[in-house]
Amino acid sequence: MATIADFRAEKATWCPGCGDYTVLAALQKAAVNRGLEPEDMVVVSGVGCSGKISQHFGSYGFHSLHGRSIPTAQGVKIANRDLTVVASGGDGDGYGIGLGHFIHAVRRNTDITYIVMDNHIYGLTTGQTSPTSDPGFKTKTAPAGAVEEPIHPLHLAIIQGCGYVAQGYSGNLGQLVELIEGGMEHKGFSLINVYSPCVTYNKVNTYDWYKQGIKDVKQIEGYDNTDKYAALKLIEESEELTTGLLYKNDRPSFDQTLYKYPDAPITSSDWTINPDTWNKILDQYK
Repeated sequence: MATIADFRAEKATWCPGCGDYTVLAALQKAAVNRGLEPEDMVVVSGVGCSGKISQHFGSYGFHSLHGRSIPTAQGVKIANRDLTVVASGGDGDGYGIGLGHFIHAVRRNTDITYIVMDNHIYGLTTGQTSPTSDPGFKTKTAPAGAVEEPIHPLHLAIIQGCGYVAQGYSGNLGQLVELIEGGMEHKGFSLINVYSPCVTYNKVNTYDWYKQGIKDVKQIEGYDNTDKYAALKLIEESEELTTGLLYKNDRPSFDQTLYKYPDAPITSSDWTINPDTWNKILDQYK
C-alpha cells in the first residue's frame, strides 16, 4: 500500500509560508486515504505558482499551458476512465484565461477533481490584479485599486450544475484532506476552491485575515448542502468565506452519457488494424 512518501517527488520550491504547500500535503494524504497508488493518478496543472504541483506530486503529471489544465485532464479521463484525474491551477489560470474551459467542464460533468489555489493575485508574475481580486485591492496593475467585479467561482459552479462544490483553506489541512477525498469519490466534476494565501505579494488576504472571517459550514445547524438556493444564499451572506462542502448533487457524468462509450478504458482497447482493411483505406486515397 502506498504511503505519503510514495507521492512525493522533487522538493517543492514555493515561497516559505505559501498556502500551496498545504494543498500539496492534503492531496498526498487524500490519495493515501483513498488507497491509491502513484500509477493510479494523474495531476494536470496550468501555469502559475500553483502549476508546480504536478512536478512536486509523485504520480503521473502533465504541466499544461496557461488555463488549459481542464481540457487536458478531460482528455486523460476519457481515454482511461480507471485513472483518478486531478486538474489544478490558480485563480488567474482557472478563472481568467481558463474560465471558458471551467464552465464547459462543469456543464459536461467530466469525472475529474478540479483544485484551484485562489490567492486573489497573480503571484508568479510578481503581483498583478487577478480575476478574484476584491474591489479596491491595490496592485502594480491597479495602483488606485481594482475596479472590476471579481469572478465568483462558487456561484458560477452551482448555477451551472456542478455536482460537488467545496471550499477549503490552507490554514485547515484536515478539512482540506476531507474535501479532496470527497471530490475524488464524487462521480462527476468536482470543484474545490482553496484560499491559499500568497505571503509575498498579497499583504491583505493573509492567514490572519482569513482566520477572522472564515466559518466552517459544519458549524451551521441544519444546513442542507443539497439545497441549491440555500447554498447560494449562504455564499452570498458570508461574503464567500464559508468553507466545507457547500453544495452536492448527483447526475450522470460525461462518460456515462457518451454514446457507445466502452465499459473498459479506451487505452486498453485493441487498436490493431487488419492489413487488408488498412490497404482498403489507403486505396481510397490513390
